[in-house]
Amino acid sequence: MWKGIPLVTGAAGFAGSHLVDHLLDSESRVTAWAHPGGRSPSDRYDPDRVQWAAVDVSDAAAVARELHALQPSAVYHCAGVADVHNSWADSARALRVNVLGTEAVLDAIRRMAPDVPVLVTGSALVYRPSAGALSEDSPIGPSTPYGVSKLAQEMVAFDGGGRVIVTRSFNHAGPRQSSAYVTSSFARQIAEAEAGVREPVIRVGNLDARRDITDVRDTVRAYRALVERGRPGTAYNVCRGEAFRIGDLLDALVRQSHIAITVEVDPSRFRPSDNPVVLGNPERICTDTGWQPRIAIQRTLAELLEYWRGAVAREAS
Repeated sequence: MWKGIPLVTGAAGFAGSHLVDHLLDSESRVTAWAHPGGRSPSDRYDPDRVQWAAVDVSDAAAVARELHALQPSAVYHCAGVADVHNSWADSARALRVNVLGTEAVLDAIRRMAPDVPVLVTGSALVYRPSAGALSEDSPIGPSTPYGVSKLAQEMVAFDGGGRVIVTRSFNHAGPRQSSAYVTSSFARQIAEAEAGVREPVIRVGNLDARRDITDVRDTVRAYRALVERGRPGTAYNVCRGEAFRIGDLLDALVRQSHIAITVEVDPSRFRPSDNPVVLGNPERICTDTGWQPRIAIQRTLAELLEYWRGAVAREAS
């Protein structure tokens, strides 16, 4: 069993997998947890550098056993339910995994390795909806079951002390993102239309919403910077500080298509609570760590579309 190296929970997920990639740029080895029954992308990594384990973070006994054996140098807790839309249908699952799972991880760390730095990846959806830029001092008031679960996660994270930092991550996008998310949904539909496996029609929800979107690779750089230079017991926005109109992002993707695309509004894609604007203020993380986003949204969109072109081609082969 490997000891004294970073641990990433939820490492098979979107941000978690990119975080593993980022850590391997400077770490010799990384331990990665994936949910039992899920597919861990172990074939993407050198087994001498990434050790995978199937761990349900809501199973406190399993978490304690694994952490006792690992004694990690740092913990990046990315595991959790991240689908805002589906949280309306199964709010109990979001609470169980996001809150009880975080409690299990932090309880074990505080008992076995209280000096280990821990990053808990939270969400900007803990804030009360606002048309202005949200700072860490903005009013709290989640409007979705998912947001409620992430606020409860924060409370658990800060309740017991230790070297814990919580992010309030705003939207992030890029290759490997599930098509449950808006820009990835657009990109997948375009790629499928280009491949001839669906009609050349993009079905969309609210195009006038504006979202602060950061490339996922910049997001995981922020996570590493916070573990190294962030203040324990502190919440940090992870965001670009610029809100993009969803319709403009769609237009940018459609312009890259190899075929003519028609856009149709699909009422089923509207959420019960859809904030018109979600915009963050990144001043705290920039001041404390020196982090800045580097990747332009145009590159993010182009590489997301290329990712889906490749994924659709592989599915067809």
